[in-house]
Amino acid sequence: MHPMVKPALRRGWRDLNTVQFGMTPAHALTLGPMDTATGSFLDLLNGTRGLDRLREEGRRMDLPDGHVDRLVVRLSRAGLLDDSRGGGPAADALREKREVLDRLRPDLASLTLTTSAPGDALGRLAARSGARVQVRGAGRVGSMLAALLSGAGVGEVDVRDIGRVETWDVAPGGLPPEAVGDRRDEAARRAVRRAAPDRPPRRTAQSPPEEGTPGFSLVIFAPRDDVAVHTPDPAGAEALTASGTPHLYAGVVEATGVVGPFVLPGETGCAGCLQQDRTDRDPTWPRMVAQWRSGQQRRVGACDLLLAATVAGLAGAHALAFLDGHVPSSAGARWEASLPGLHWHARPVGSHPGCPCGAADQETARTESEHHTSEHGRRHGTMAMHGPSKKVCRQADAERPAMTWRAHV
Repeated sequence: MHPMVKPALRRGWRDLNTVQFGMTPAHALTLGPMDTATGSFLDLLNGTRGLDRLREEGRRMDLPDGHVDRLVVRLSRAGLLDDSRGGGPAADALREKREVLDRLRPDLASLTLTTSAPGDALGRLAARSGARVQVRGAGRVGSMLAALLSGAGVGEVDVRDIGRVETWDVAPGGLPPEAVGDRRDEAARRAVRRAAPDRPPRRTAQSPPEEGTPGFSLVIFAPRDDVAVHTPDPAGAEALTASGTPHLYAGVVEATGVVGPFVLPGETGCAGCLQQDRTDRDPTWPRMVAQWRSGQQRRVGACDLLLAATVAGLAGAHALAFLDGHVPSSAGARWEASLPGLHWHARPVGSHPGCPCGAADQETARTESEHHTSEHGRRHGTMAMHGPSKKVCRQADAERPAMTWRAHV
């Protein structure tokens, strides 16, 4: 291990004995009491020295025996340390691609703030290169979203759509003006390749997957049709639900941006659940949807450029959160914001008992299990919470400065 204090967090001394790492409430943390010698030793934790050399430096600075190891352990538990050589074989392979890693250094710095174990950040960044994501829709939202995911290090981003690029499909970061008249899917794939830090192999809609290629890690619906954004058709995701493939909905409808729901098949509410719930609350809903979907003359929808970019960014962030091992806040919810105010709010999308996706059955089973556990909790009280809490190093207390967490070193 080559310990390195996470450089993404700015450091400052609150007083002679207390160091603060970070500025924002989400990540700021104070360390104390901290003596002057230990504070100076922090500068040596820059990823260029292994533990043996750090121990030698500690002895040279007259630090007590074992102090360096205790400091490294406590800083690691507080989530303040990274390992400049950690992350596993995939991370080692990424380090060898110097230009690619340099492109992704801001993303890596961000990942260090959302991971705790040393080496995890680069490991997760490297894992993105093995992910396969498909974006269905290559309009303003879909093309930008696909390019963003590719630029963030996702190894394969496939785009599917029909028709040819229209003038109003053009968007900075998405389809360029010279793509007008080209096939949408091919133009979007070119945008994906341009955005990629490491140029992926060229693929077309007809390119068969290589033998042994895994399925998609995630499929994102970003339709150009505003009705499909507002009321997604459950039939479009039946195969994904059957195969257990996570999927996300995003788009713009009548100057309203929508992100969600993020569907974990069999666990969270899906498009079918959304449809069933709307019908329960409004019996005329199916009649309205049938009229909206009827064959009317094609028109250019209201899709503000900046709103499309906002939706693409938020949907991309939720997708990356999932690929990095988290459950995004759009799981079981639809985030919506309308112009001109852009006040984002979440509308719950619960599992519906009438939907064949099975999420309601899973929720019922979980509820019964939790109820059964609570009934027997008094007899098995000694089994609860053995050992330290996962959040012990960031536990708030009355003495911590405002807007920070406190850990003792």
